[in-house]
Amino acid sequence: MKDIIRVGFLGAGGFARVHAYALETLKYYYDSTPKIEKVWVASPTPTSREAFAARFNFQQALHPESVWERQDIDTLFILGSNHTHTPHLLLAADTASIKRIYVEKPIGTSPGDIQALEVLNSHSHGKFIMTGFQFLQKSALREALAHWRHGIFGKPCHFRAEYLHSSYLDPAYRQKQSDKLAPIPINGAAADLGSHALSLLIAFLGNNLKVKAAAKSGGYDDVPVNSDLCTTALLEETSSGAIGTMVASRISPGTGDRLILEIFGSLGALLFDTAKPDCYQSYLPEQGWRCHETMSNYLPGSKFPSDYVPSGWLRALIHNHYLFLGGESGISVIPDLAHGISVQKLLQATSEAVLAK
Repeated sequence: MKDIIRVGFLGAGGFARVHAYALETLKYYYDSTPKIEKVWVASPTPTSREAFAARFNFQQALHPESVWERQDIDTLFILGSNHTHTPHLLLAADTASIKRIYVEKPIGTSPGDIQALEVLNSHSHGKFIMTGFQFLQKSALREALAHWRHGIFGKPCHFRAEYLHSSYLDPAYRQKQSDKLAPIPINGAAADLGSHALSLLIAFLGNNLKVKAAAKSGGYDDVPVNSDLCTTALLEETSSGAIGTMVASRISPGTGDRLILEIFGSLGALLFDTAKPDCYQSYLPEQGWRCHETMSNYLPGSKFPSDYVPSGWLRALIHNHYLFLGGESGISVIPDLAHGISVQKLLQATSEAVLAK
């Protein structure tokens, strides 16, 4: 890692606050954490950016249009509204001083965005680009993925990935979050939650996933008819013929924040559920079902508070930051730009399948 990292934030909303927390917390987990200078935060809303800068110790609060001629940061976090992610990433790639770019999901909102990102990815832009799929860094999922890649579970036969919330069941919450009721792939359950489920499926099953069909469900009088509250997609892994589903829901009672992954192979199976976040299950005929407790297993480099405490939701994001700033990857999969593009293509295909219904 470099000795000093000079950081800028594009975005001053709720998830920008989460990233500010992760940056501040890195030093408690990793001895090799560099000094981090929070140079500026940019947002179109003056009161939002100024309050954010004051609260989280950024040196300046700026309008986004004013940052591109500056050469005072080497690390950029793109955390604004979904439709800004691709334009900001393209501008950042053309900014000489910026060497590392972290872009939140979804990385795009249209076929044009995907085309522009593929052009960027095909060029030698000289940047390290990471996309915001931090669930790849959950201890149990990292270990499960390494286990799956041994090949002992055979070829995939069928699979299920679900990311479920219940927040939009509350009318007051729907009203408060009305700006997030735009249709897929601009916003909605699939873009917000399903992108994480698709990221995991790509990590485990590869880039041969194809959307066969999709539909959305759920509706309220105070929600636009094209809003995405719950989407189910049918997918095929074309090299094996395996079929599976992705479900993204904001209206599933009793779920809170629940992520489920099940993959059944020709020789065995793997299961993960955030209801038991620090373990995964495997099945092999000679072993039967086994529970693998991983806890906060983030070696190398992390022993705080210890490796036997529960990992927590934010712990995976902190490790994503560690990897982003140059930490040792170990068994971790890096969600690079190519990974983000693959997720976005499946989101776009899901959107088109929903519209075709």
